[in-house]
Amino acid sequence: MIADVRKSTEQKMKKTVETLKSDLAKVRTGRAHTGLLDHIVVDYYGSPTPLPQMANVTLLDSRTIGVNPWDKKMAAVIEKAIRDADLGLNPATMGETVRVPMPALTEERRKELIKVVRHEGENARVAVRNVRRDAIHHLKELLKQKKVAEDEERRAQDEIQKLTDRHITEIDKLLQQKETDLMAI
Repeated sequence: MIADVRKSTEQKMKKTVETLKSDLAKVRTGRAHTGLLDHIVVDYYGSPTPLPQMANVTLLDSRTIGVNPWDKKMAAVIEKAIRDADLGLNPATMGETVRVPMPALTEERRKELIKVVRHEGENARVAVRNVRRDAIHHLKELLKQKKVAEDEERRAQDEIQKLTDRHITEIDKLLQQKETDLMAI
């Protein structure tokens, strides 16, 4: 029973860290990367379709993303969807390719993005702590029902605290890395 609680707690904490990684990937730095457009949804003949499922997204150079739609008629629709995504990007269609240049980040915009990143990190820390709280509550319920001994419950709480500390440290490292990326010119 304790092993089940520990396992589910660890899985939930890992999932929280993975979610933070994907959220941080959406915050753009000065460099272009194809993951920036992964969450954009395009109206493909009446059905909302993720951009990567209808076009080849590549890096043309370090500051430009190229989008080559498989259906060549969709270039204008893709350009509009990227512009409407509110990423601060200004795509331009050149023939069959949609070019998405990355504008340089100003100092002020970098600081705003760092605030966003820190907020995301704090949300992840809170989520990890909530998972810890739920696990400890579950352990106390097991103790109350006399399904585990007190010393077992205490040891399990210590293990869960160590898991929490490890995941919070990982979150802090991710945040530090992203802040360094944002401040690099």
